[in-house]
Amino acid sequence: MNTESSTKVIAEETVFPILFALSFSHLLNDTIQSLIPAIYPIVKTSYGLSFAQIGIITLVFQMAASLFQPFVGLYTDKKPQPFSLATGMGFTLTGLVTLSLSTHFYTMLVSVALIGVGSSIFHPEASRMANAASGGKRGLAQSVFQLGGNAGSSLGPLLAAWIIVPNGQFSIVWFSFIALLAIIVLTYVGRWYKTYLVKIKQRAKASAQAVSHHLSRTKVITSIVILLVLIFSKYFYMASLTSYFTFFLMQKFHVSVQTSQIYLFVFLFSVAAGTLIGGPIGDKIGRKYVIWASILGTAPFALMLPHANLFWTGVLIVPIGMILASAFSAILVYAQELIPGKVGLVSGLFFGFAFGMGGIGSALLGRLADSTSISYVYSICAYLPLIGLLTAFLPNIERTKK
Repeated sequence: MNTESSTKVIAEETVFPILFALSFSHLLNDTIQSLIPAIYPIVKTSYGLSFAQIGIITLVFQMAASLFQPFVGLYTDKKPQPFSLATGMGFTLTGLVTLSLSTHFYTMLVSVALIGVGSSIFHPEASRMANAASGGKRGLAQSVFQLGGNAGSSLGPLLAAWIIVPNGQFSIVWFSFIALLAIIVLTYVGRWYKTYLVKIKQRAKASAQAVSHHLSRTKVITSIVILLVLIFSKYFYMASLTSYFTFFLMQKFHVSVQTSQIYLFVFLFSVAAGTLIGGPIGDKIGRKYVIWASILGTAPFALMLPHANLFWTGVLIVPIGMILASAFSAILVYAQELIPGKVGLVSGLFFGFAFGMGGIGSALLGRLADSTSISYVYSICAYLPLIGLLTAFLPNIERTKK
């Protein structure tokens, strides 16, 4: 096989071992991240924190995890860094250790900021490498990558209930072994990506041109703004569940901390289960339709949630999680096709904006909960999925491609 044909095979085949490695490392990364909201009931009691302070912890973490992402993506679009993922996980490892030893609210903020910086490096670069390994099945690749992250997010509360709740804050240090395992896996991925960059540089440029379209600059900018508004609605609503769902359950139904963590696990596991839906379906029928169904389709279940009893609360969070989860992969790949050749920048922008909206949402909703009630927060947030109606203004990119 000559060099040209070998390059073509590498470019067009989906490299599943790398996708699975990225998905697994995403699972490890987001398991660590999800420990932060999972320990809120513990630190709220031990440090006497208000809901507003809980929101500030989330805000600091999400800002650290979001602000650097577009810059990381922009830089690595020009100068790819194969081993940046392992380096980023080193920040996460440091943050985990300091969080386990933290004795003050402000040292907690520094610790979660370090974990956030690790995340800001991980997400745009891992998304780029998933795109490189996709073999053209970009929606599928992003869904496999996202599946690991959402599965990890669901495991955090469960592990916190089993390990941190009974053993205390210092037991967080045991999760540093997860970060070490992730560093090993990401070093393997980095070696593959380094070889990939050498072998298919020319093919990558041709691939970027293949997804070009004829939309005007104004239409592209308008579409990006709409997508960001949809991300806002999705992650503000997600923030209400990931940060305050345990408190909602304990206040309304008087369940224990561990029981509330199990319900949170059910929601987050539903998010993980729904992740694989959006990408592959978007590859076949168009991403706009997936975005329509995902965000707007959550609305009826979200509107019923604040009024449900404990049994129906457990039932409703399953379709909410599954339907809402299918949006992000479709939104991300849709945006990458709007701005071809800027995979890192787009990934960093959207991951960063998503985390930023989650952090801001958590802080604002925490302050709202202090001044009103957790139940009131959920009654207001129930209307956020209706913003999905804006999807009507997105163009069908598939019709505009050559």
